[in-house]
Amino acid sequence: MAYRVGVDIGGSFTDFAVFDDDTGDIKSLKVFSRPDAPGEEVIAGVRMLAERYGIRPEQISYFTHGTTVGINTVIQRKGLKLALFATENFCDVLELARLKTPDMYHLLSRRPEPLVKRSMVFGIAERMAPDGTVRKPLDEASVQRAVEQARAAGAEGIVISLLHAYRNPAHELRAKEIIETLAPGMPVSCSSETWPIIREYERTITAVIGGYVQPRVEHYLGSLQKALKDAGVRPEPRLTKSNGGVMTAEQGKRDCVQMILSGTAAGVIGASHVAATAGIPRCLSLDIGGTSADIAVIIDGKPQYGVGELIGDFQIYIPSVSVSSVGEGGGSIAWVDPLGVLKVGPESAGSRPGPACYSRGGTRATITDAFVCCGLVGHSDLGYQAVAVDAAASRKVVGELARQLGRGIEETAEAIIQIAVSGMYTEVSGLVSRYGIDPREYAVLAFGGAGPMLGCFLARELKVKEIVVPPSPGTLSALGGLIADLKSDFLKTVYTDLAPANLQTVRDEFAALRKRAEQWLTHEQGHIDGAEFVYSAEMRYRGQSYEIDTVLDPAHVDAGDVRAVGLAFHDMHRRLYGHADERAPVQIVSLRVVISGNNDKPRFPRHEPRSGTPAPERAVRVWLDGGLRDVNLYSRAALRAGHRFSGPAIVSQDDCTTVIPGDYICHVDEYANLRITSEGAAS
Repeated sequence: MAYRVGVDIGGSFTDFAVFDDDTGDIKSLKVFSRPDAPGEEVIAGVRMLAERYGIRPEQISYFTHGTTVGINTVIQRKGLKLALFATENFCDVLELARLKTPDMYHLLSRRPEPLVKRSMVFGIAERMAPDGTVRKPLDEASVQRAVEQARAAGAEGIVISLLHAYRNPAHELRAKEIIETLAPGMPVSCSSETWPIIREYERTITAVIGGYVQPRVEHYLGSLQKALKDAGVRPEPRLTKSNGGVMTAEQGKRDCVQMILSGTAAGVIGASHVAATAGIPRCLSLDIGGTSADIAVIIDGKPQYGVGELIGDFQIYIPSVSVSSVGEGGGSIAWVDPLGVLKVGPESAGSRPGPACYSRGGTRATITDAFVCCGLVGHSDLGYQAVAVDAAASRKVVGELARQLGRGIEETAEAIIQIAVSGMYTEVSGLVSRYGIDPREYAVLAFGGAGPMLGCFLARELKVKEIVVPPSPGTLSALGGLIADLKSDFLKTVYTDLAPANLQTVRDEFAALRKRAEQWLTHEQGHIDGAEFVYSAEMRYRGQSYEIDTVLDPAHVDAGDVRAVGLAFHDMHRRLYGHADERAPVQIVSLRVVISGNNDKPRFPRHEPRSGTPAPERAVRVWLDGGLRDVNLYSRAALRAGHRFSGPAIVSQDDCTTVIPGDYICHVDEYANLRITSEGAAS
């Protein structure tokens, strides 16, 4: 027998999804995360798979892994002490950034300190023109001086980002050769190799983030590879990428910037697969774990993509699944401010000490503790028996807040839940406005350890038409890693007018990108059979400041059909902004080819629906919507396709708890998803 294993490391738990290649069964597992010793939780989980399911390490045929090491390194500012080599007289690129105030409503708001101090930025005498021609040759002596100064200042690594290197990287590459000769062993990276995009700040900050985290990520991945090999896991681990694909660990060591958002992307890929399988055309994925709530837009089973996602205090400009953090997680801490106002988050109890009910040393009330105090959570062990819920501990810490507020414990607990939902609602409202969508036309797909717990409450405020809870919501991000394909993006900045005279250049550049893509997939997969290619161009009207990524038909490119290429851009502009000017001249800024090599994906079994109402396990006393009431408790394992029941109700399972308020009806579809709708919508 062979098993495919997907792993996702969260703030509180590390999730495992295991697919049996022979039977098609999917097994799940959770272990506590180890932020103090990243990677230890992965090895602990491999051992537990053998103990609980009898899955020996040598039976694992495929291993994929989403990690937060890179993003945590930036958030905690524990990366390398970097030096930045920039074009002489252009050394303030990180300080200038985009001259935007972080909080436009806060007059005293300050931008974060750059990852590279100004004293660690050194000018290099050279100048490349915007068209890639050399205006001033590289002064190699200035590189040598910069290396000496950087080493004297204690630099542990060097990032090179020179003006217009996206068009011609020759000066960056030569400077890198000099540095490697003068300072062997010093980590060196070039912006043109990291991600060769136009605009100096965007290219520089992306390269800086990559150089900042690279040694720590490389060490982590090397240690993980050795530990897995020592444990008997034979296949080389693959890593989920920010763009929703996977790559090998060896590539991850070199291109760590491409996997910095791997964990959040894997969850959206898993949610997209569920939405496509269940036939949900418009969906908002809601991934709530222990520390945060992340939301993404999924249309026709495909996630939306973008650039400029936030990594700690900084944006990173690589292609990534578009995910927005919109609120708190189950471990977010409730507190009373000096004015006596109850607040929730942003501080989280994380994995250790965790919520008070975990009995791991937590002494402050969290959202999870609030649900326990209301009787909505705690009717079975959590996290596949990893946690025996201590309700008394939850009542103690929530009771401390209740005394400060002069309210009852249950009232305070419900207030904590309401504040958390209110904060999420405010941020989600802004998100859907940005996308220009009506949430009433969308379903919410709730997953993560706390997603089904909070999902219905948020959906009720948004007035969405349906809430969907997949069969194993607590481990869907881990499953997403098994679903993800081998995938990579290849970019070339051309900066040219869309005109017949320039189409040959565009064709040639697309052909070169496709060749690079095929070489990459051949190296990663061994062949390109069944590969899928997506051509796109970042285009804009002449005079606009920013461009729109527009998918193109390769046949139109090969045929030199300028009109068809232009119409694709006009249509995209009209879709985003409601208007287009088909007579205006159009510019092509960059070309992109995305290649995907299909993996064998787990298939969710389809069950024949049966009619009827399931028998509840028992009735439990809970505090819900302002008062005590008896609600039915159902076991997820006992629910079958076709079953239908009314709320208020609680559905308990190994990896999470689903709370269904009153006036809602739940039915189980043929793929074992819970489909929850308001009674008005259901009728």
